[in-house]
Amino acid sequence: DHIHAIAKQKAAGKTGFIVTNPNCSTTGLVVPLKAIDDKFGIEEIVVFTMQAVSGAGYPGVASMDILDNVIPYIDGEEPKVEKETRKILGALGEAGFVDKRIRVSAHTNRVAVLDGHTICVSIRLRNKAGPAEVKEALRTYVSDAQRLGLPSAPEVPMRVTELQNRPQPRLDR
Repeated sequence: DHIHAIAKQKAAGKTGFIVTNPNCSTTGLVVPLKAIDDKFGIEEIVVFTMQAVSGAGYPGVASMDILDNVIPYIDGEEPKVEKETRKILGALGEAGFVDKRIRVSAHTNRVAVLDGHTICVSIRLRNKAGPAEVKEALRTYVSDAQRLGLPSAPEVPMRVTELQNRPQPRLDR
């Protein structure tokens, strides 16, 4: 849906167009949320991110600040995750993007992991569903990238595991 913003930009007399990518945590968050929202509807999301040191860019977080430590706030990240999640799950209207009408509360943390962010999410659904139904919605979801057969698209958009000690960045990269 959002790709149609390019045509709107060109129709406005622009010779080029701008396509941006979202915050790294938002990218990993919205695909499963889309699957759940399509099936059950979402009213509210509470997101807790544990972001690897690689997410801070080069040269990253000073080693003495992160070793044996968690940094409980990443400046500017929480509003980005909240805003971008509503925007991506929203739609493109006549006047521009229309955010999804859901409450999003994000809490971002930097952790002593080299690469691989982890996200914990609590979701209030519009329509009641149990864990088995949510897992099935995630397993059977087909994203636009798969539907269009894009060469860079993974075979399935996400993996669902029954292992309670997963995901772990070191084991599941």
